[in-house]
Amino acid sequence: MAIMSESESATVLNLWKKKLGRVPDSVWEQTQLEALILADNDLTEVSEQLGRLNRLRMLDLGHNQLTQLPDSLGDITGLKDFLYLHDNRLSSLPSSIERLKKLRYLNLSENTFSNFPESICGMESLIELRMTDNQLRTLPPCLAKLSRLRELYLRNNKLATLPDSIGMFAELRQLDLRGNPLTSLPATIADLPRLEKLDLRWVNSMEFPSMKFPSWIDDLEARGCVVYR
Repeated sequence: MAIMSESESATVLNLWKKKLGRVPDSVWEQTQLEALILADNDLTEVSEQLGRLNRLRMLDLGHNQLTQLPDSLGDITGLKDFLYLHDNRLSSLPSSIERLKKLRYLNLSENTFSNFPESICGMESLIELRMTDNQLRTLPPCLAKLSRLRELYLRNNKLATLPDSIGMFAELRQLDLRGNPLTSLPATIADLPRLEKLDLRWVNSMEFPSMKFPSWIDDLEARGCVVYR
């Protein structure tokens, strides 16, 4: 991600790695902002005043110590380009996040989610979703509502199975399932018309040796999908 400084654009505020500890109140007064970068600042909370920045297109809160997010996050309905929340301590999301109907990229990797936040299912414009390195055990059927999704990264979770509805992602190009204790795969994956890459490395190991690769994997490869196993 290219990061601009304040001098490059009055609508971008880059406070990356400033050792802030907390966000200065003056930030919430800059309602003209379109991009706000607060990554790597040892933040443990974010004020409800975040919702005042309703012109934001990109927000980066990654590499902090956040355990929750303000409900006002859902007020930033123009958030469109990126929402980075990776490498925090989040185990849930505010239900208001489903109001981010324009958001295209969401990164929730390296948190502590054991349950998939169903509010994500309302974010109908998502093209890329990253939830690697969490503790997810199941995926909800409502995930299929993300009909524009092209890339889904679920590496290093606790998934043993996937819902049949995963075969409804008509636009999906990449599906990363590395490092999950999978015992089976739904045959509907073979129906994904645009799938280009399926990553199944490390689903079988000394700890999780139970999955046999189904025969339709060969059919995927025959049509040009790259399968890592």
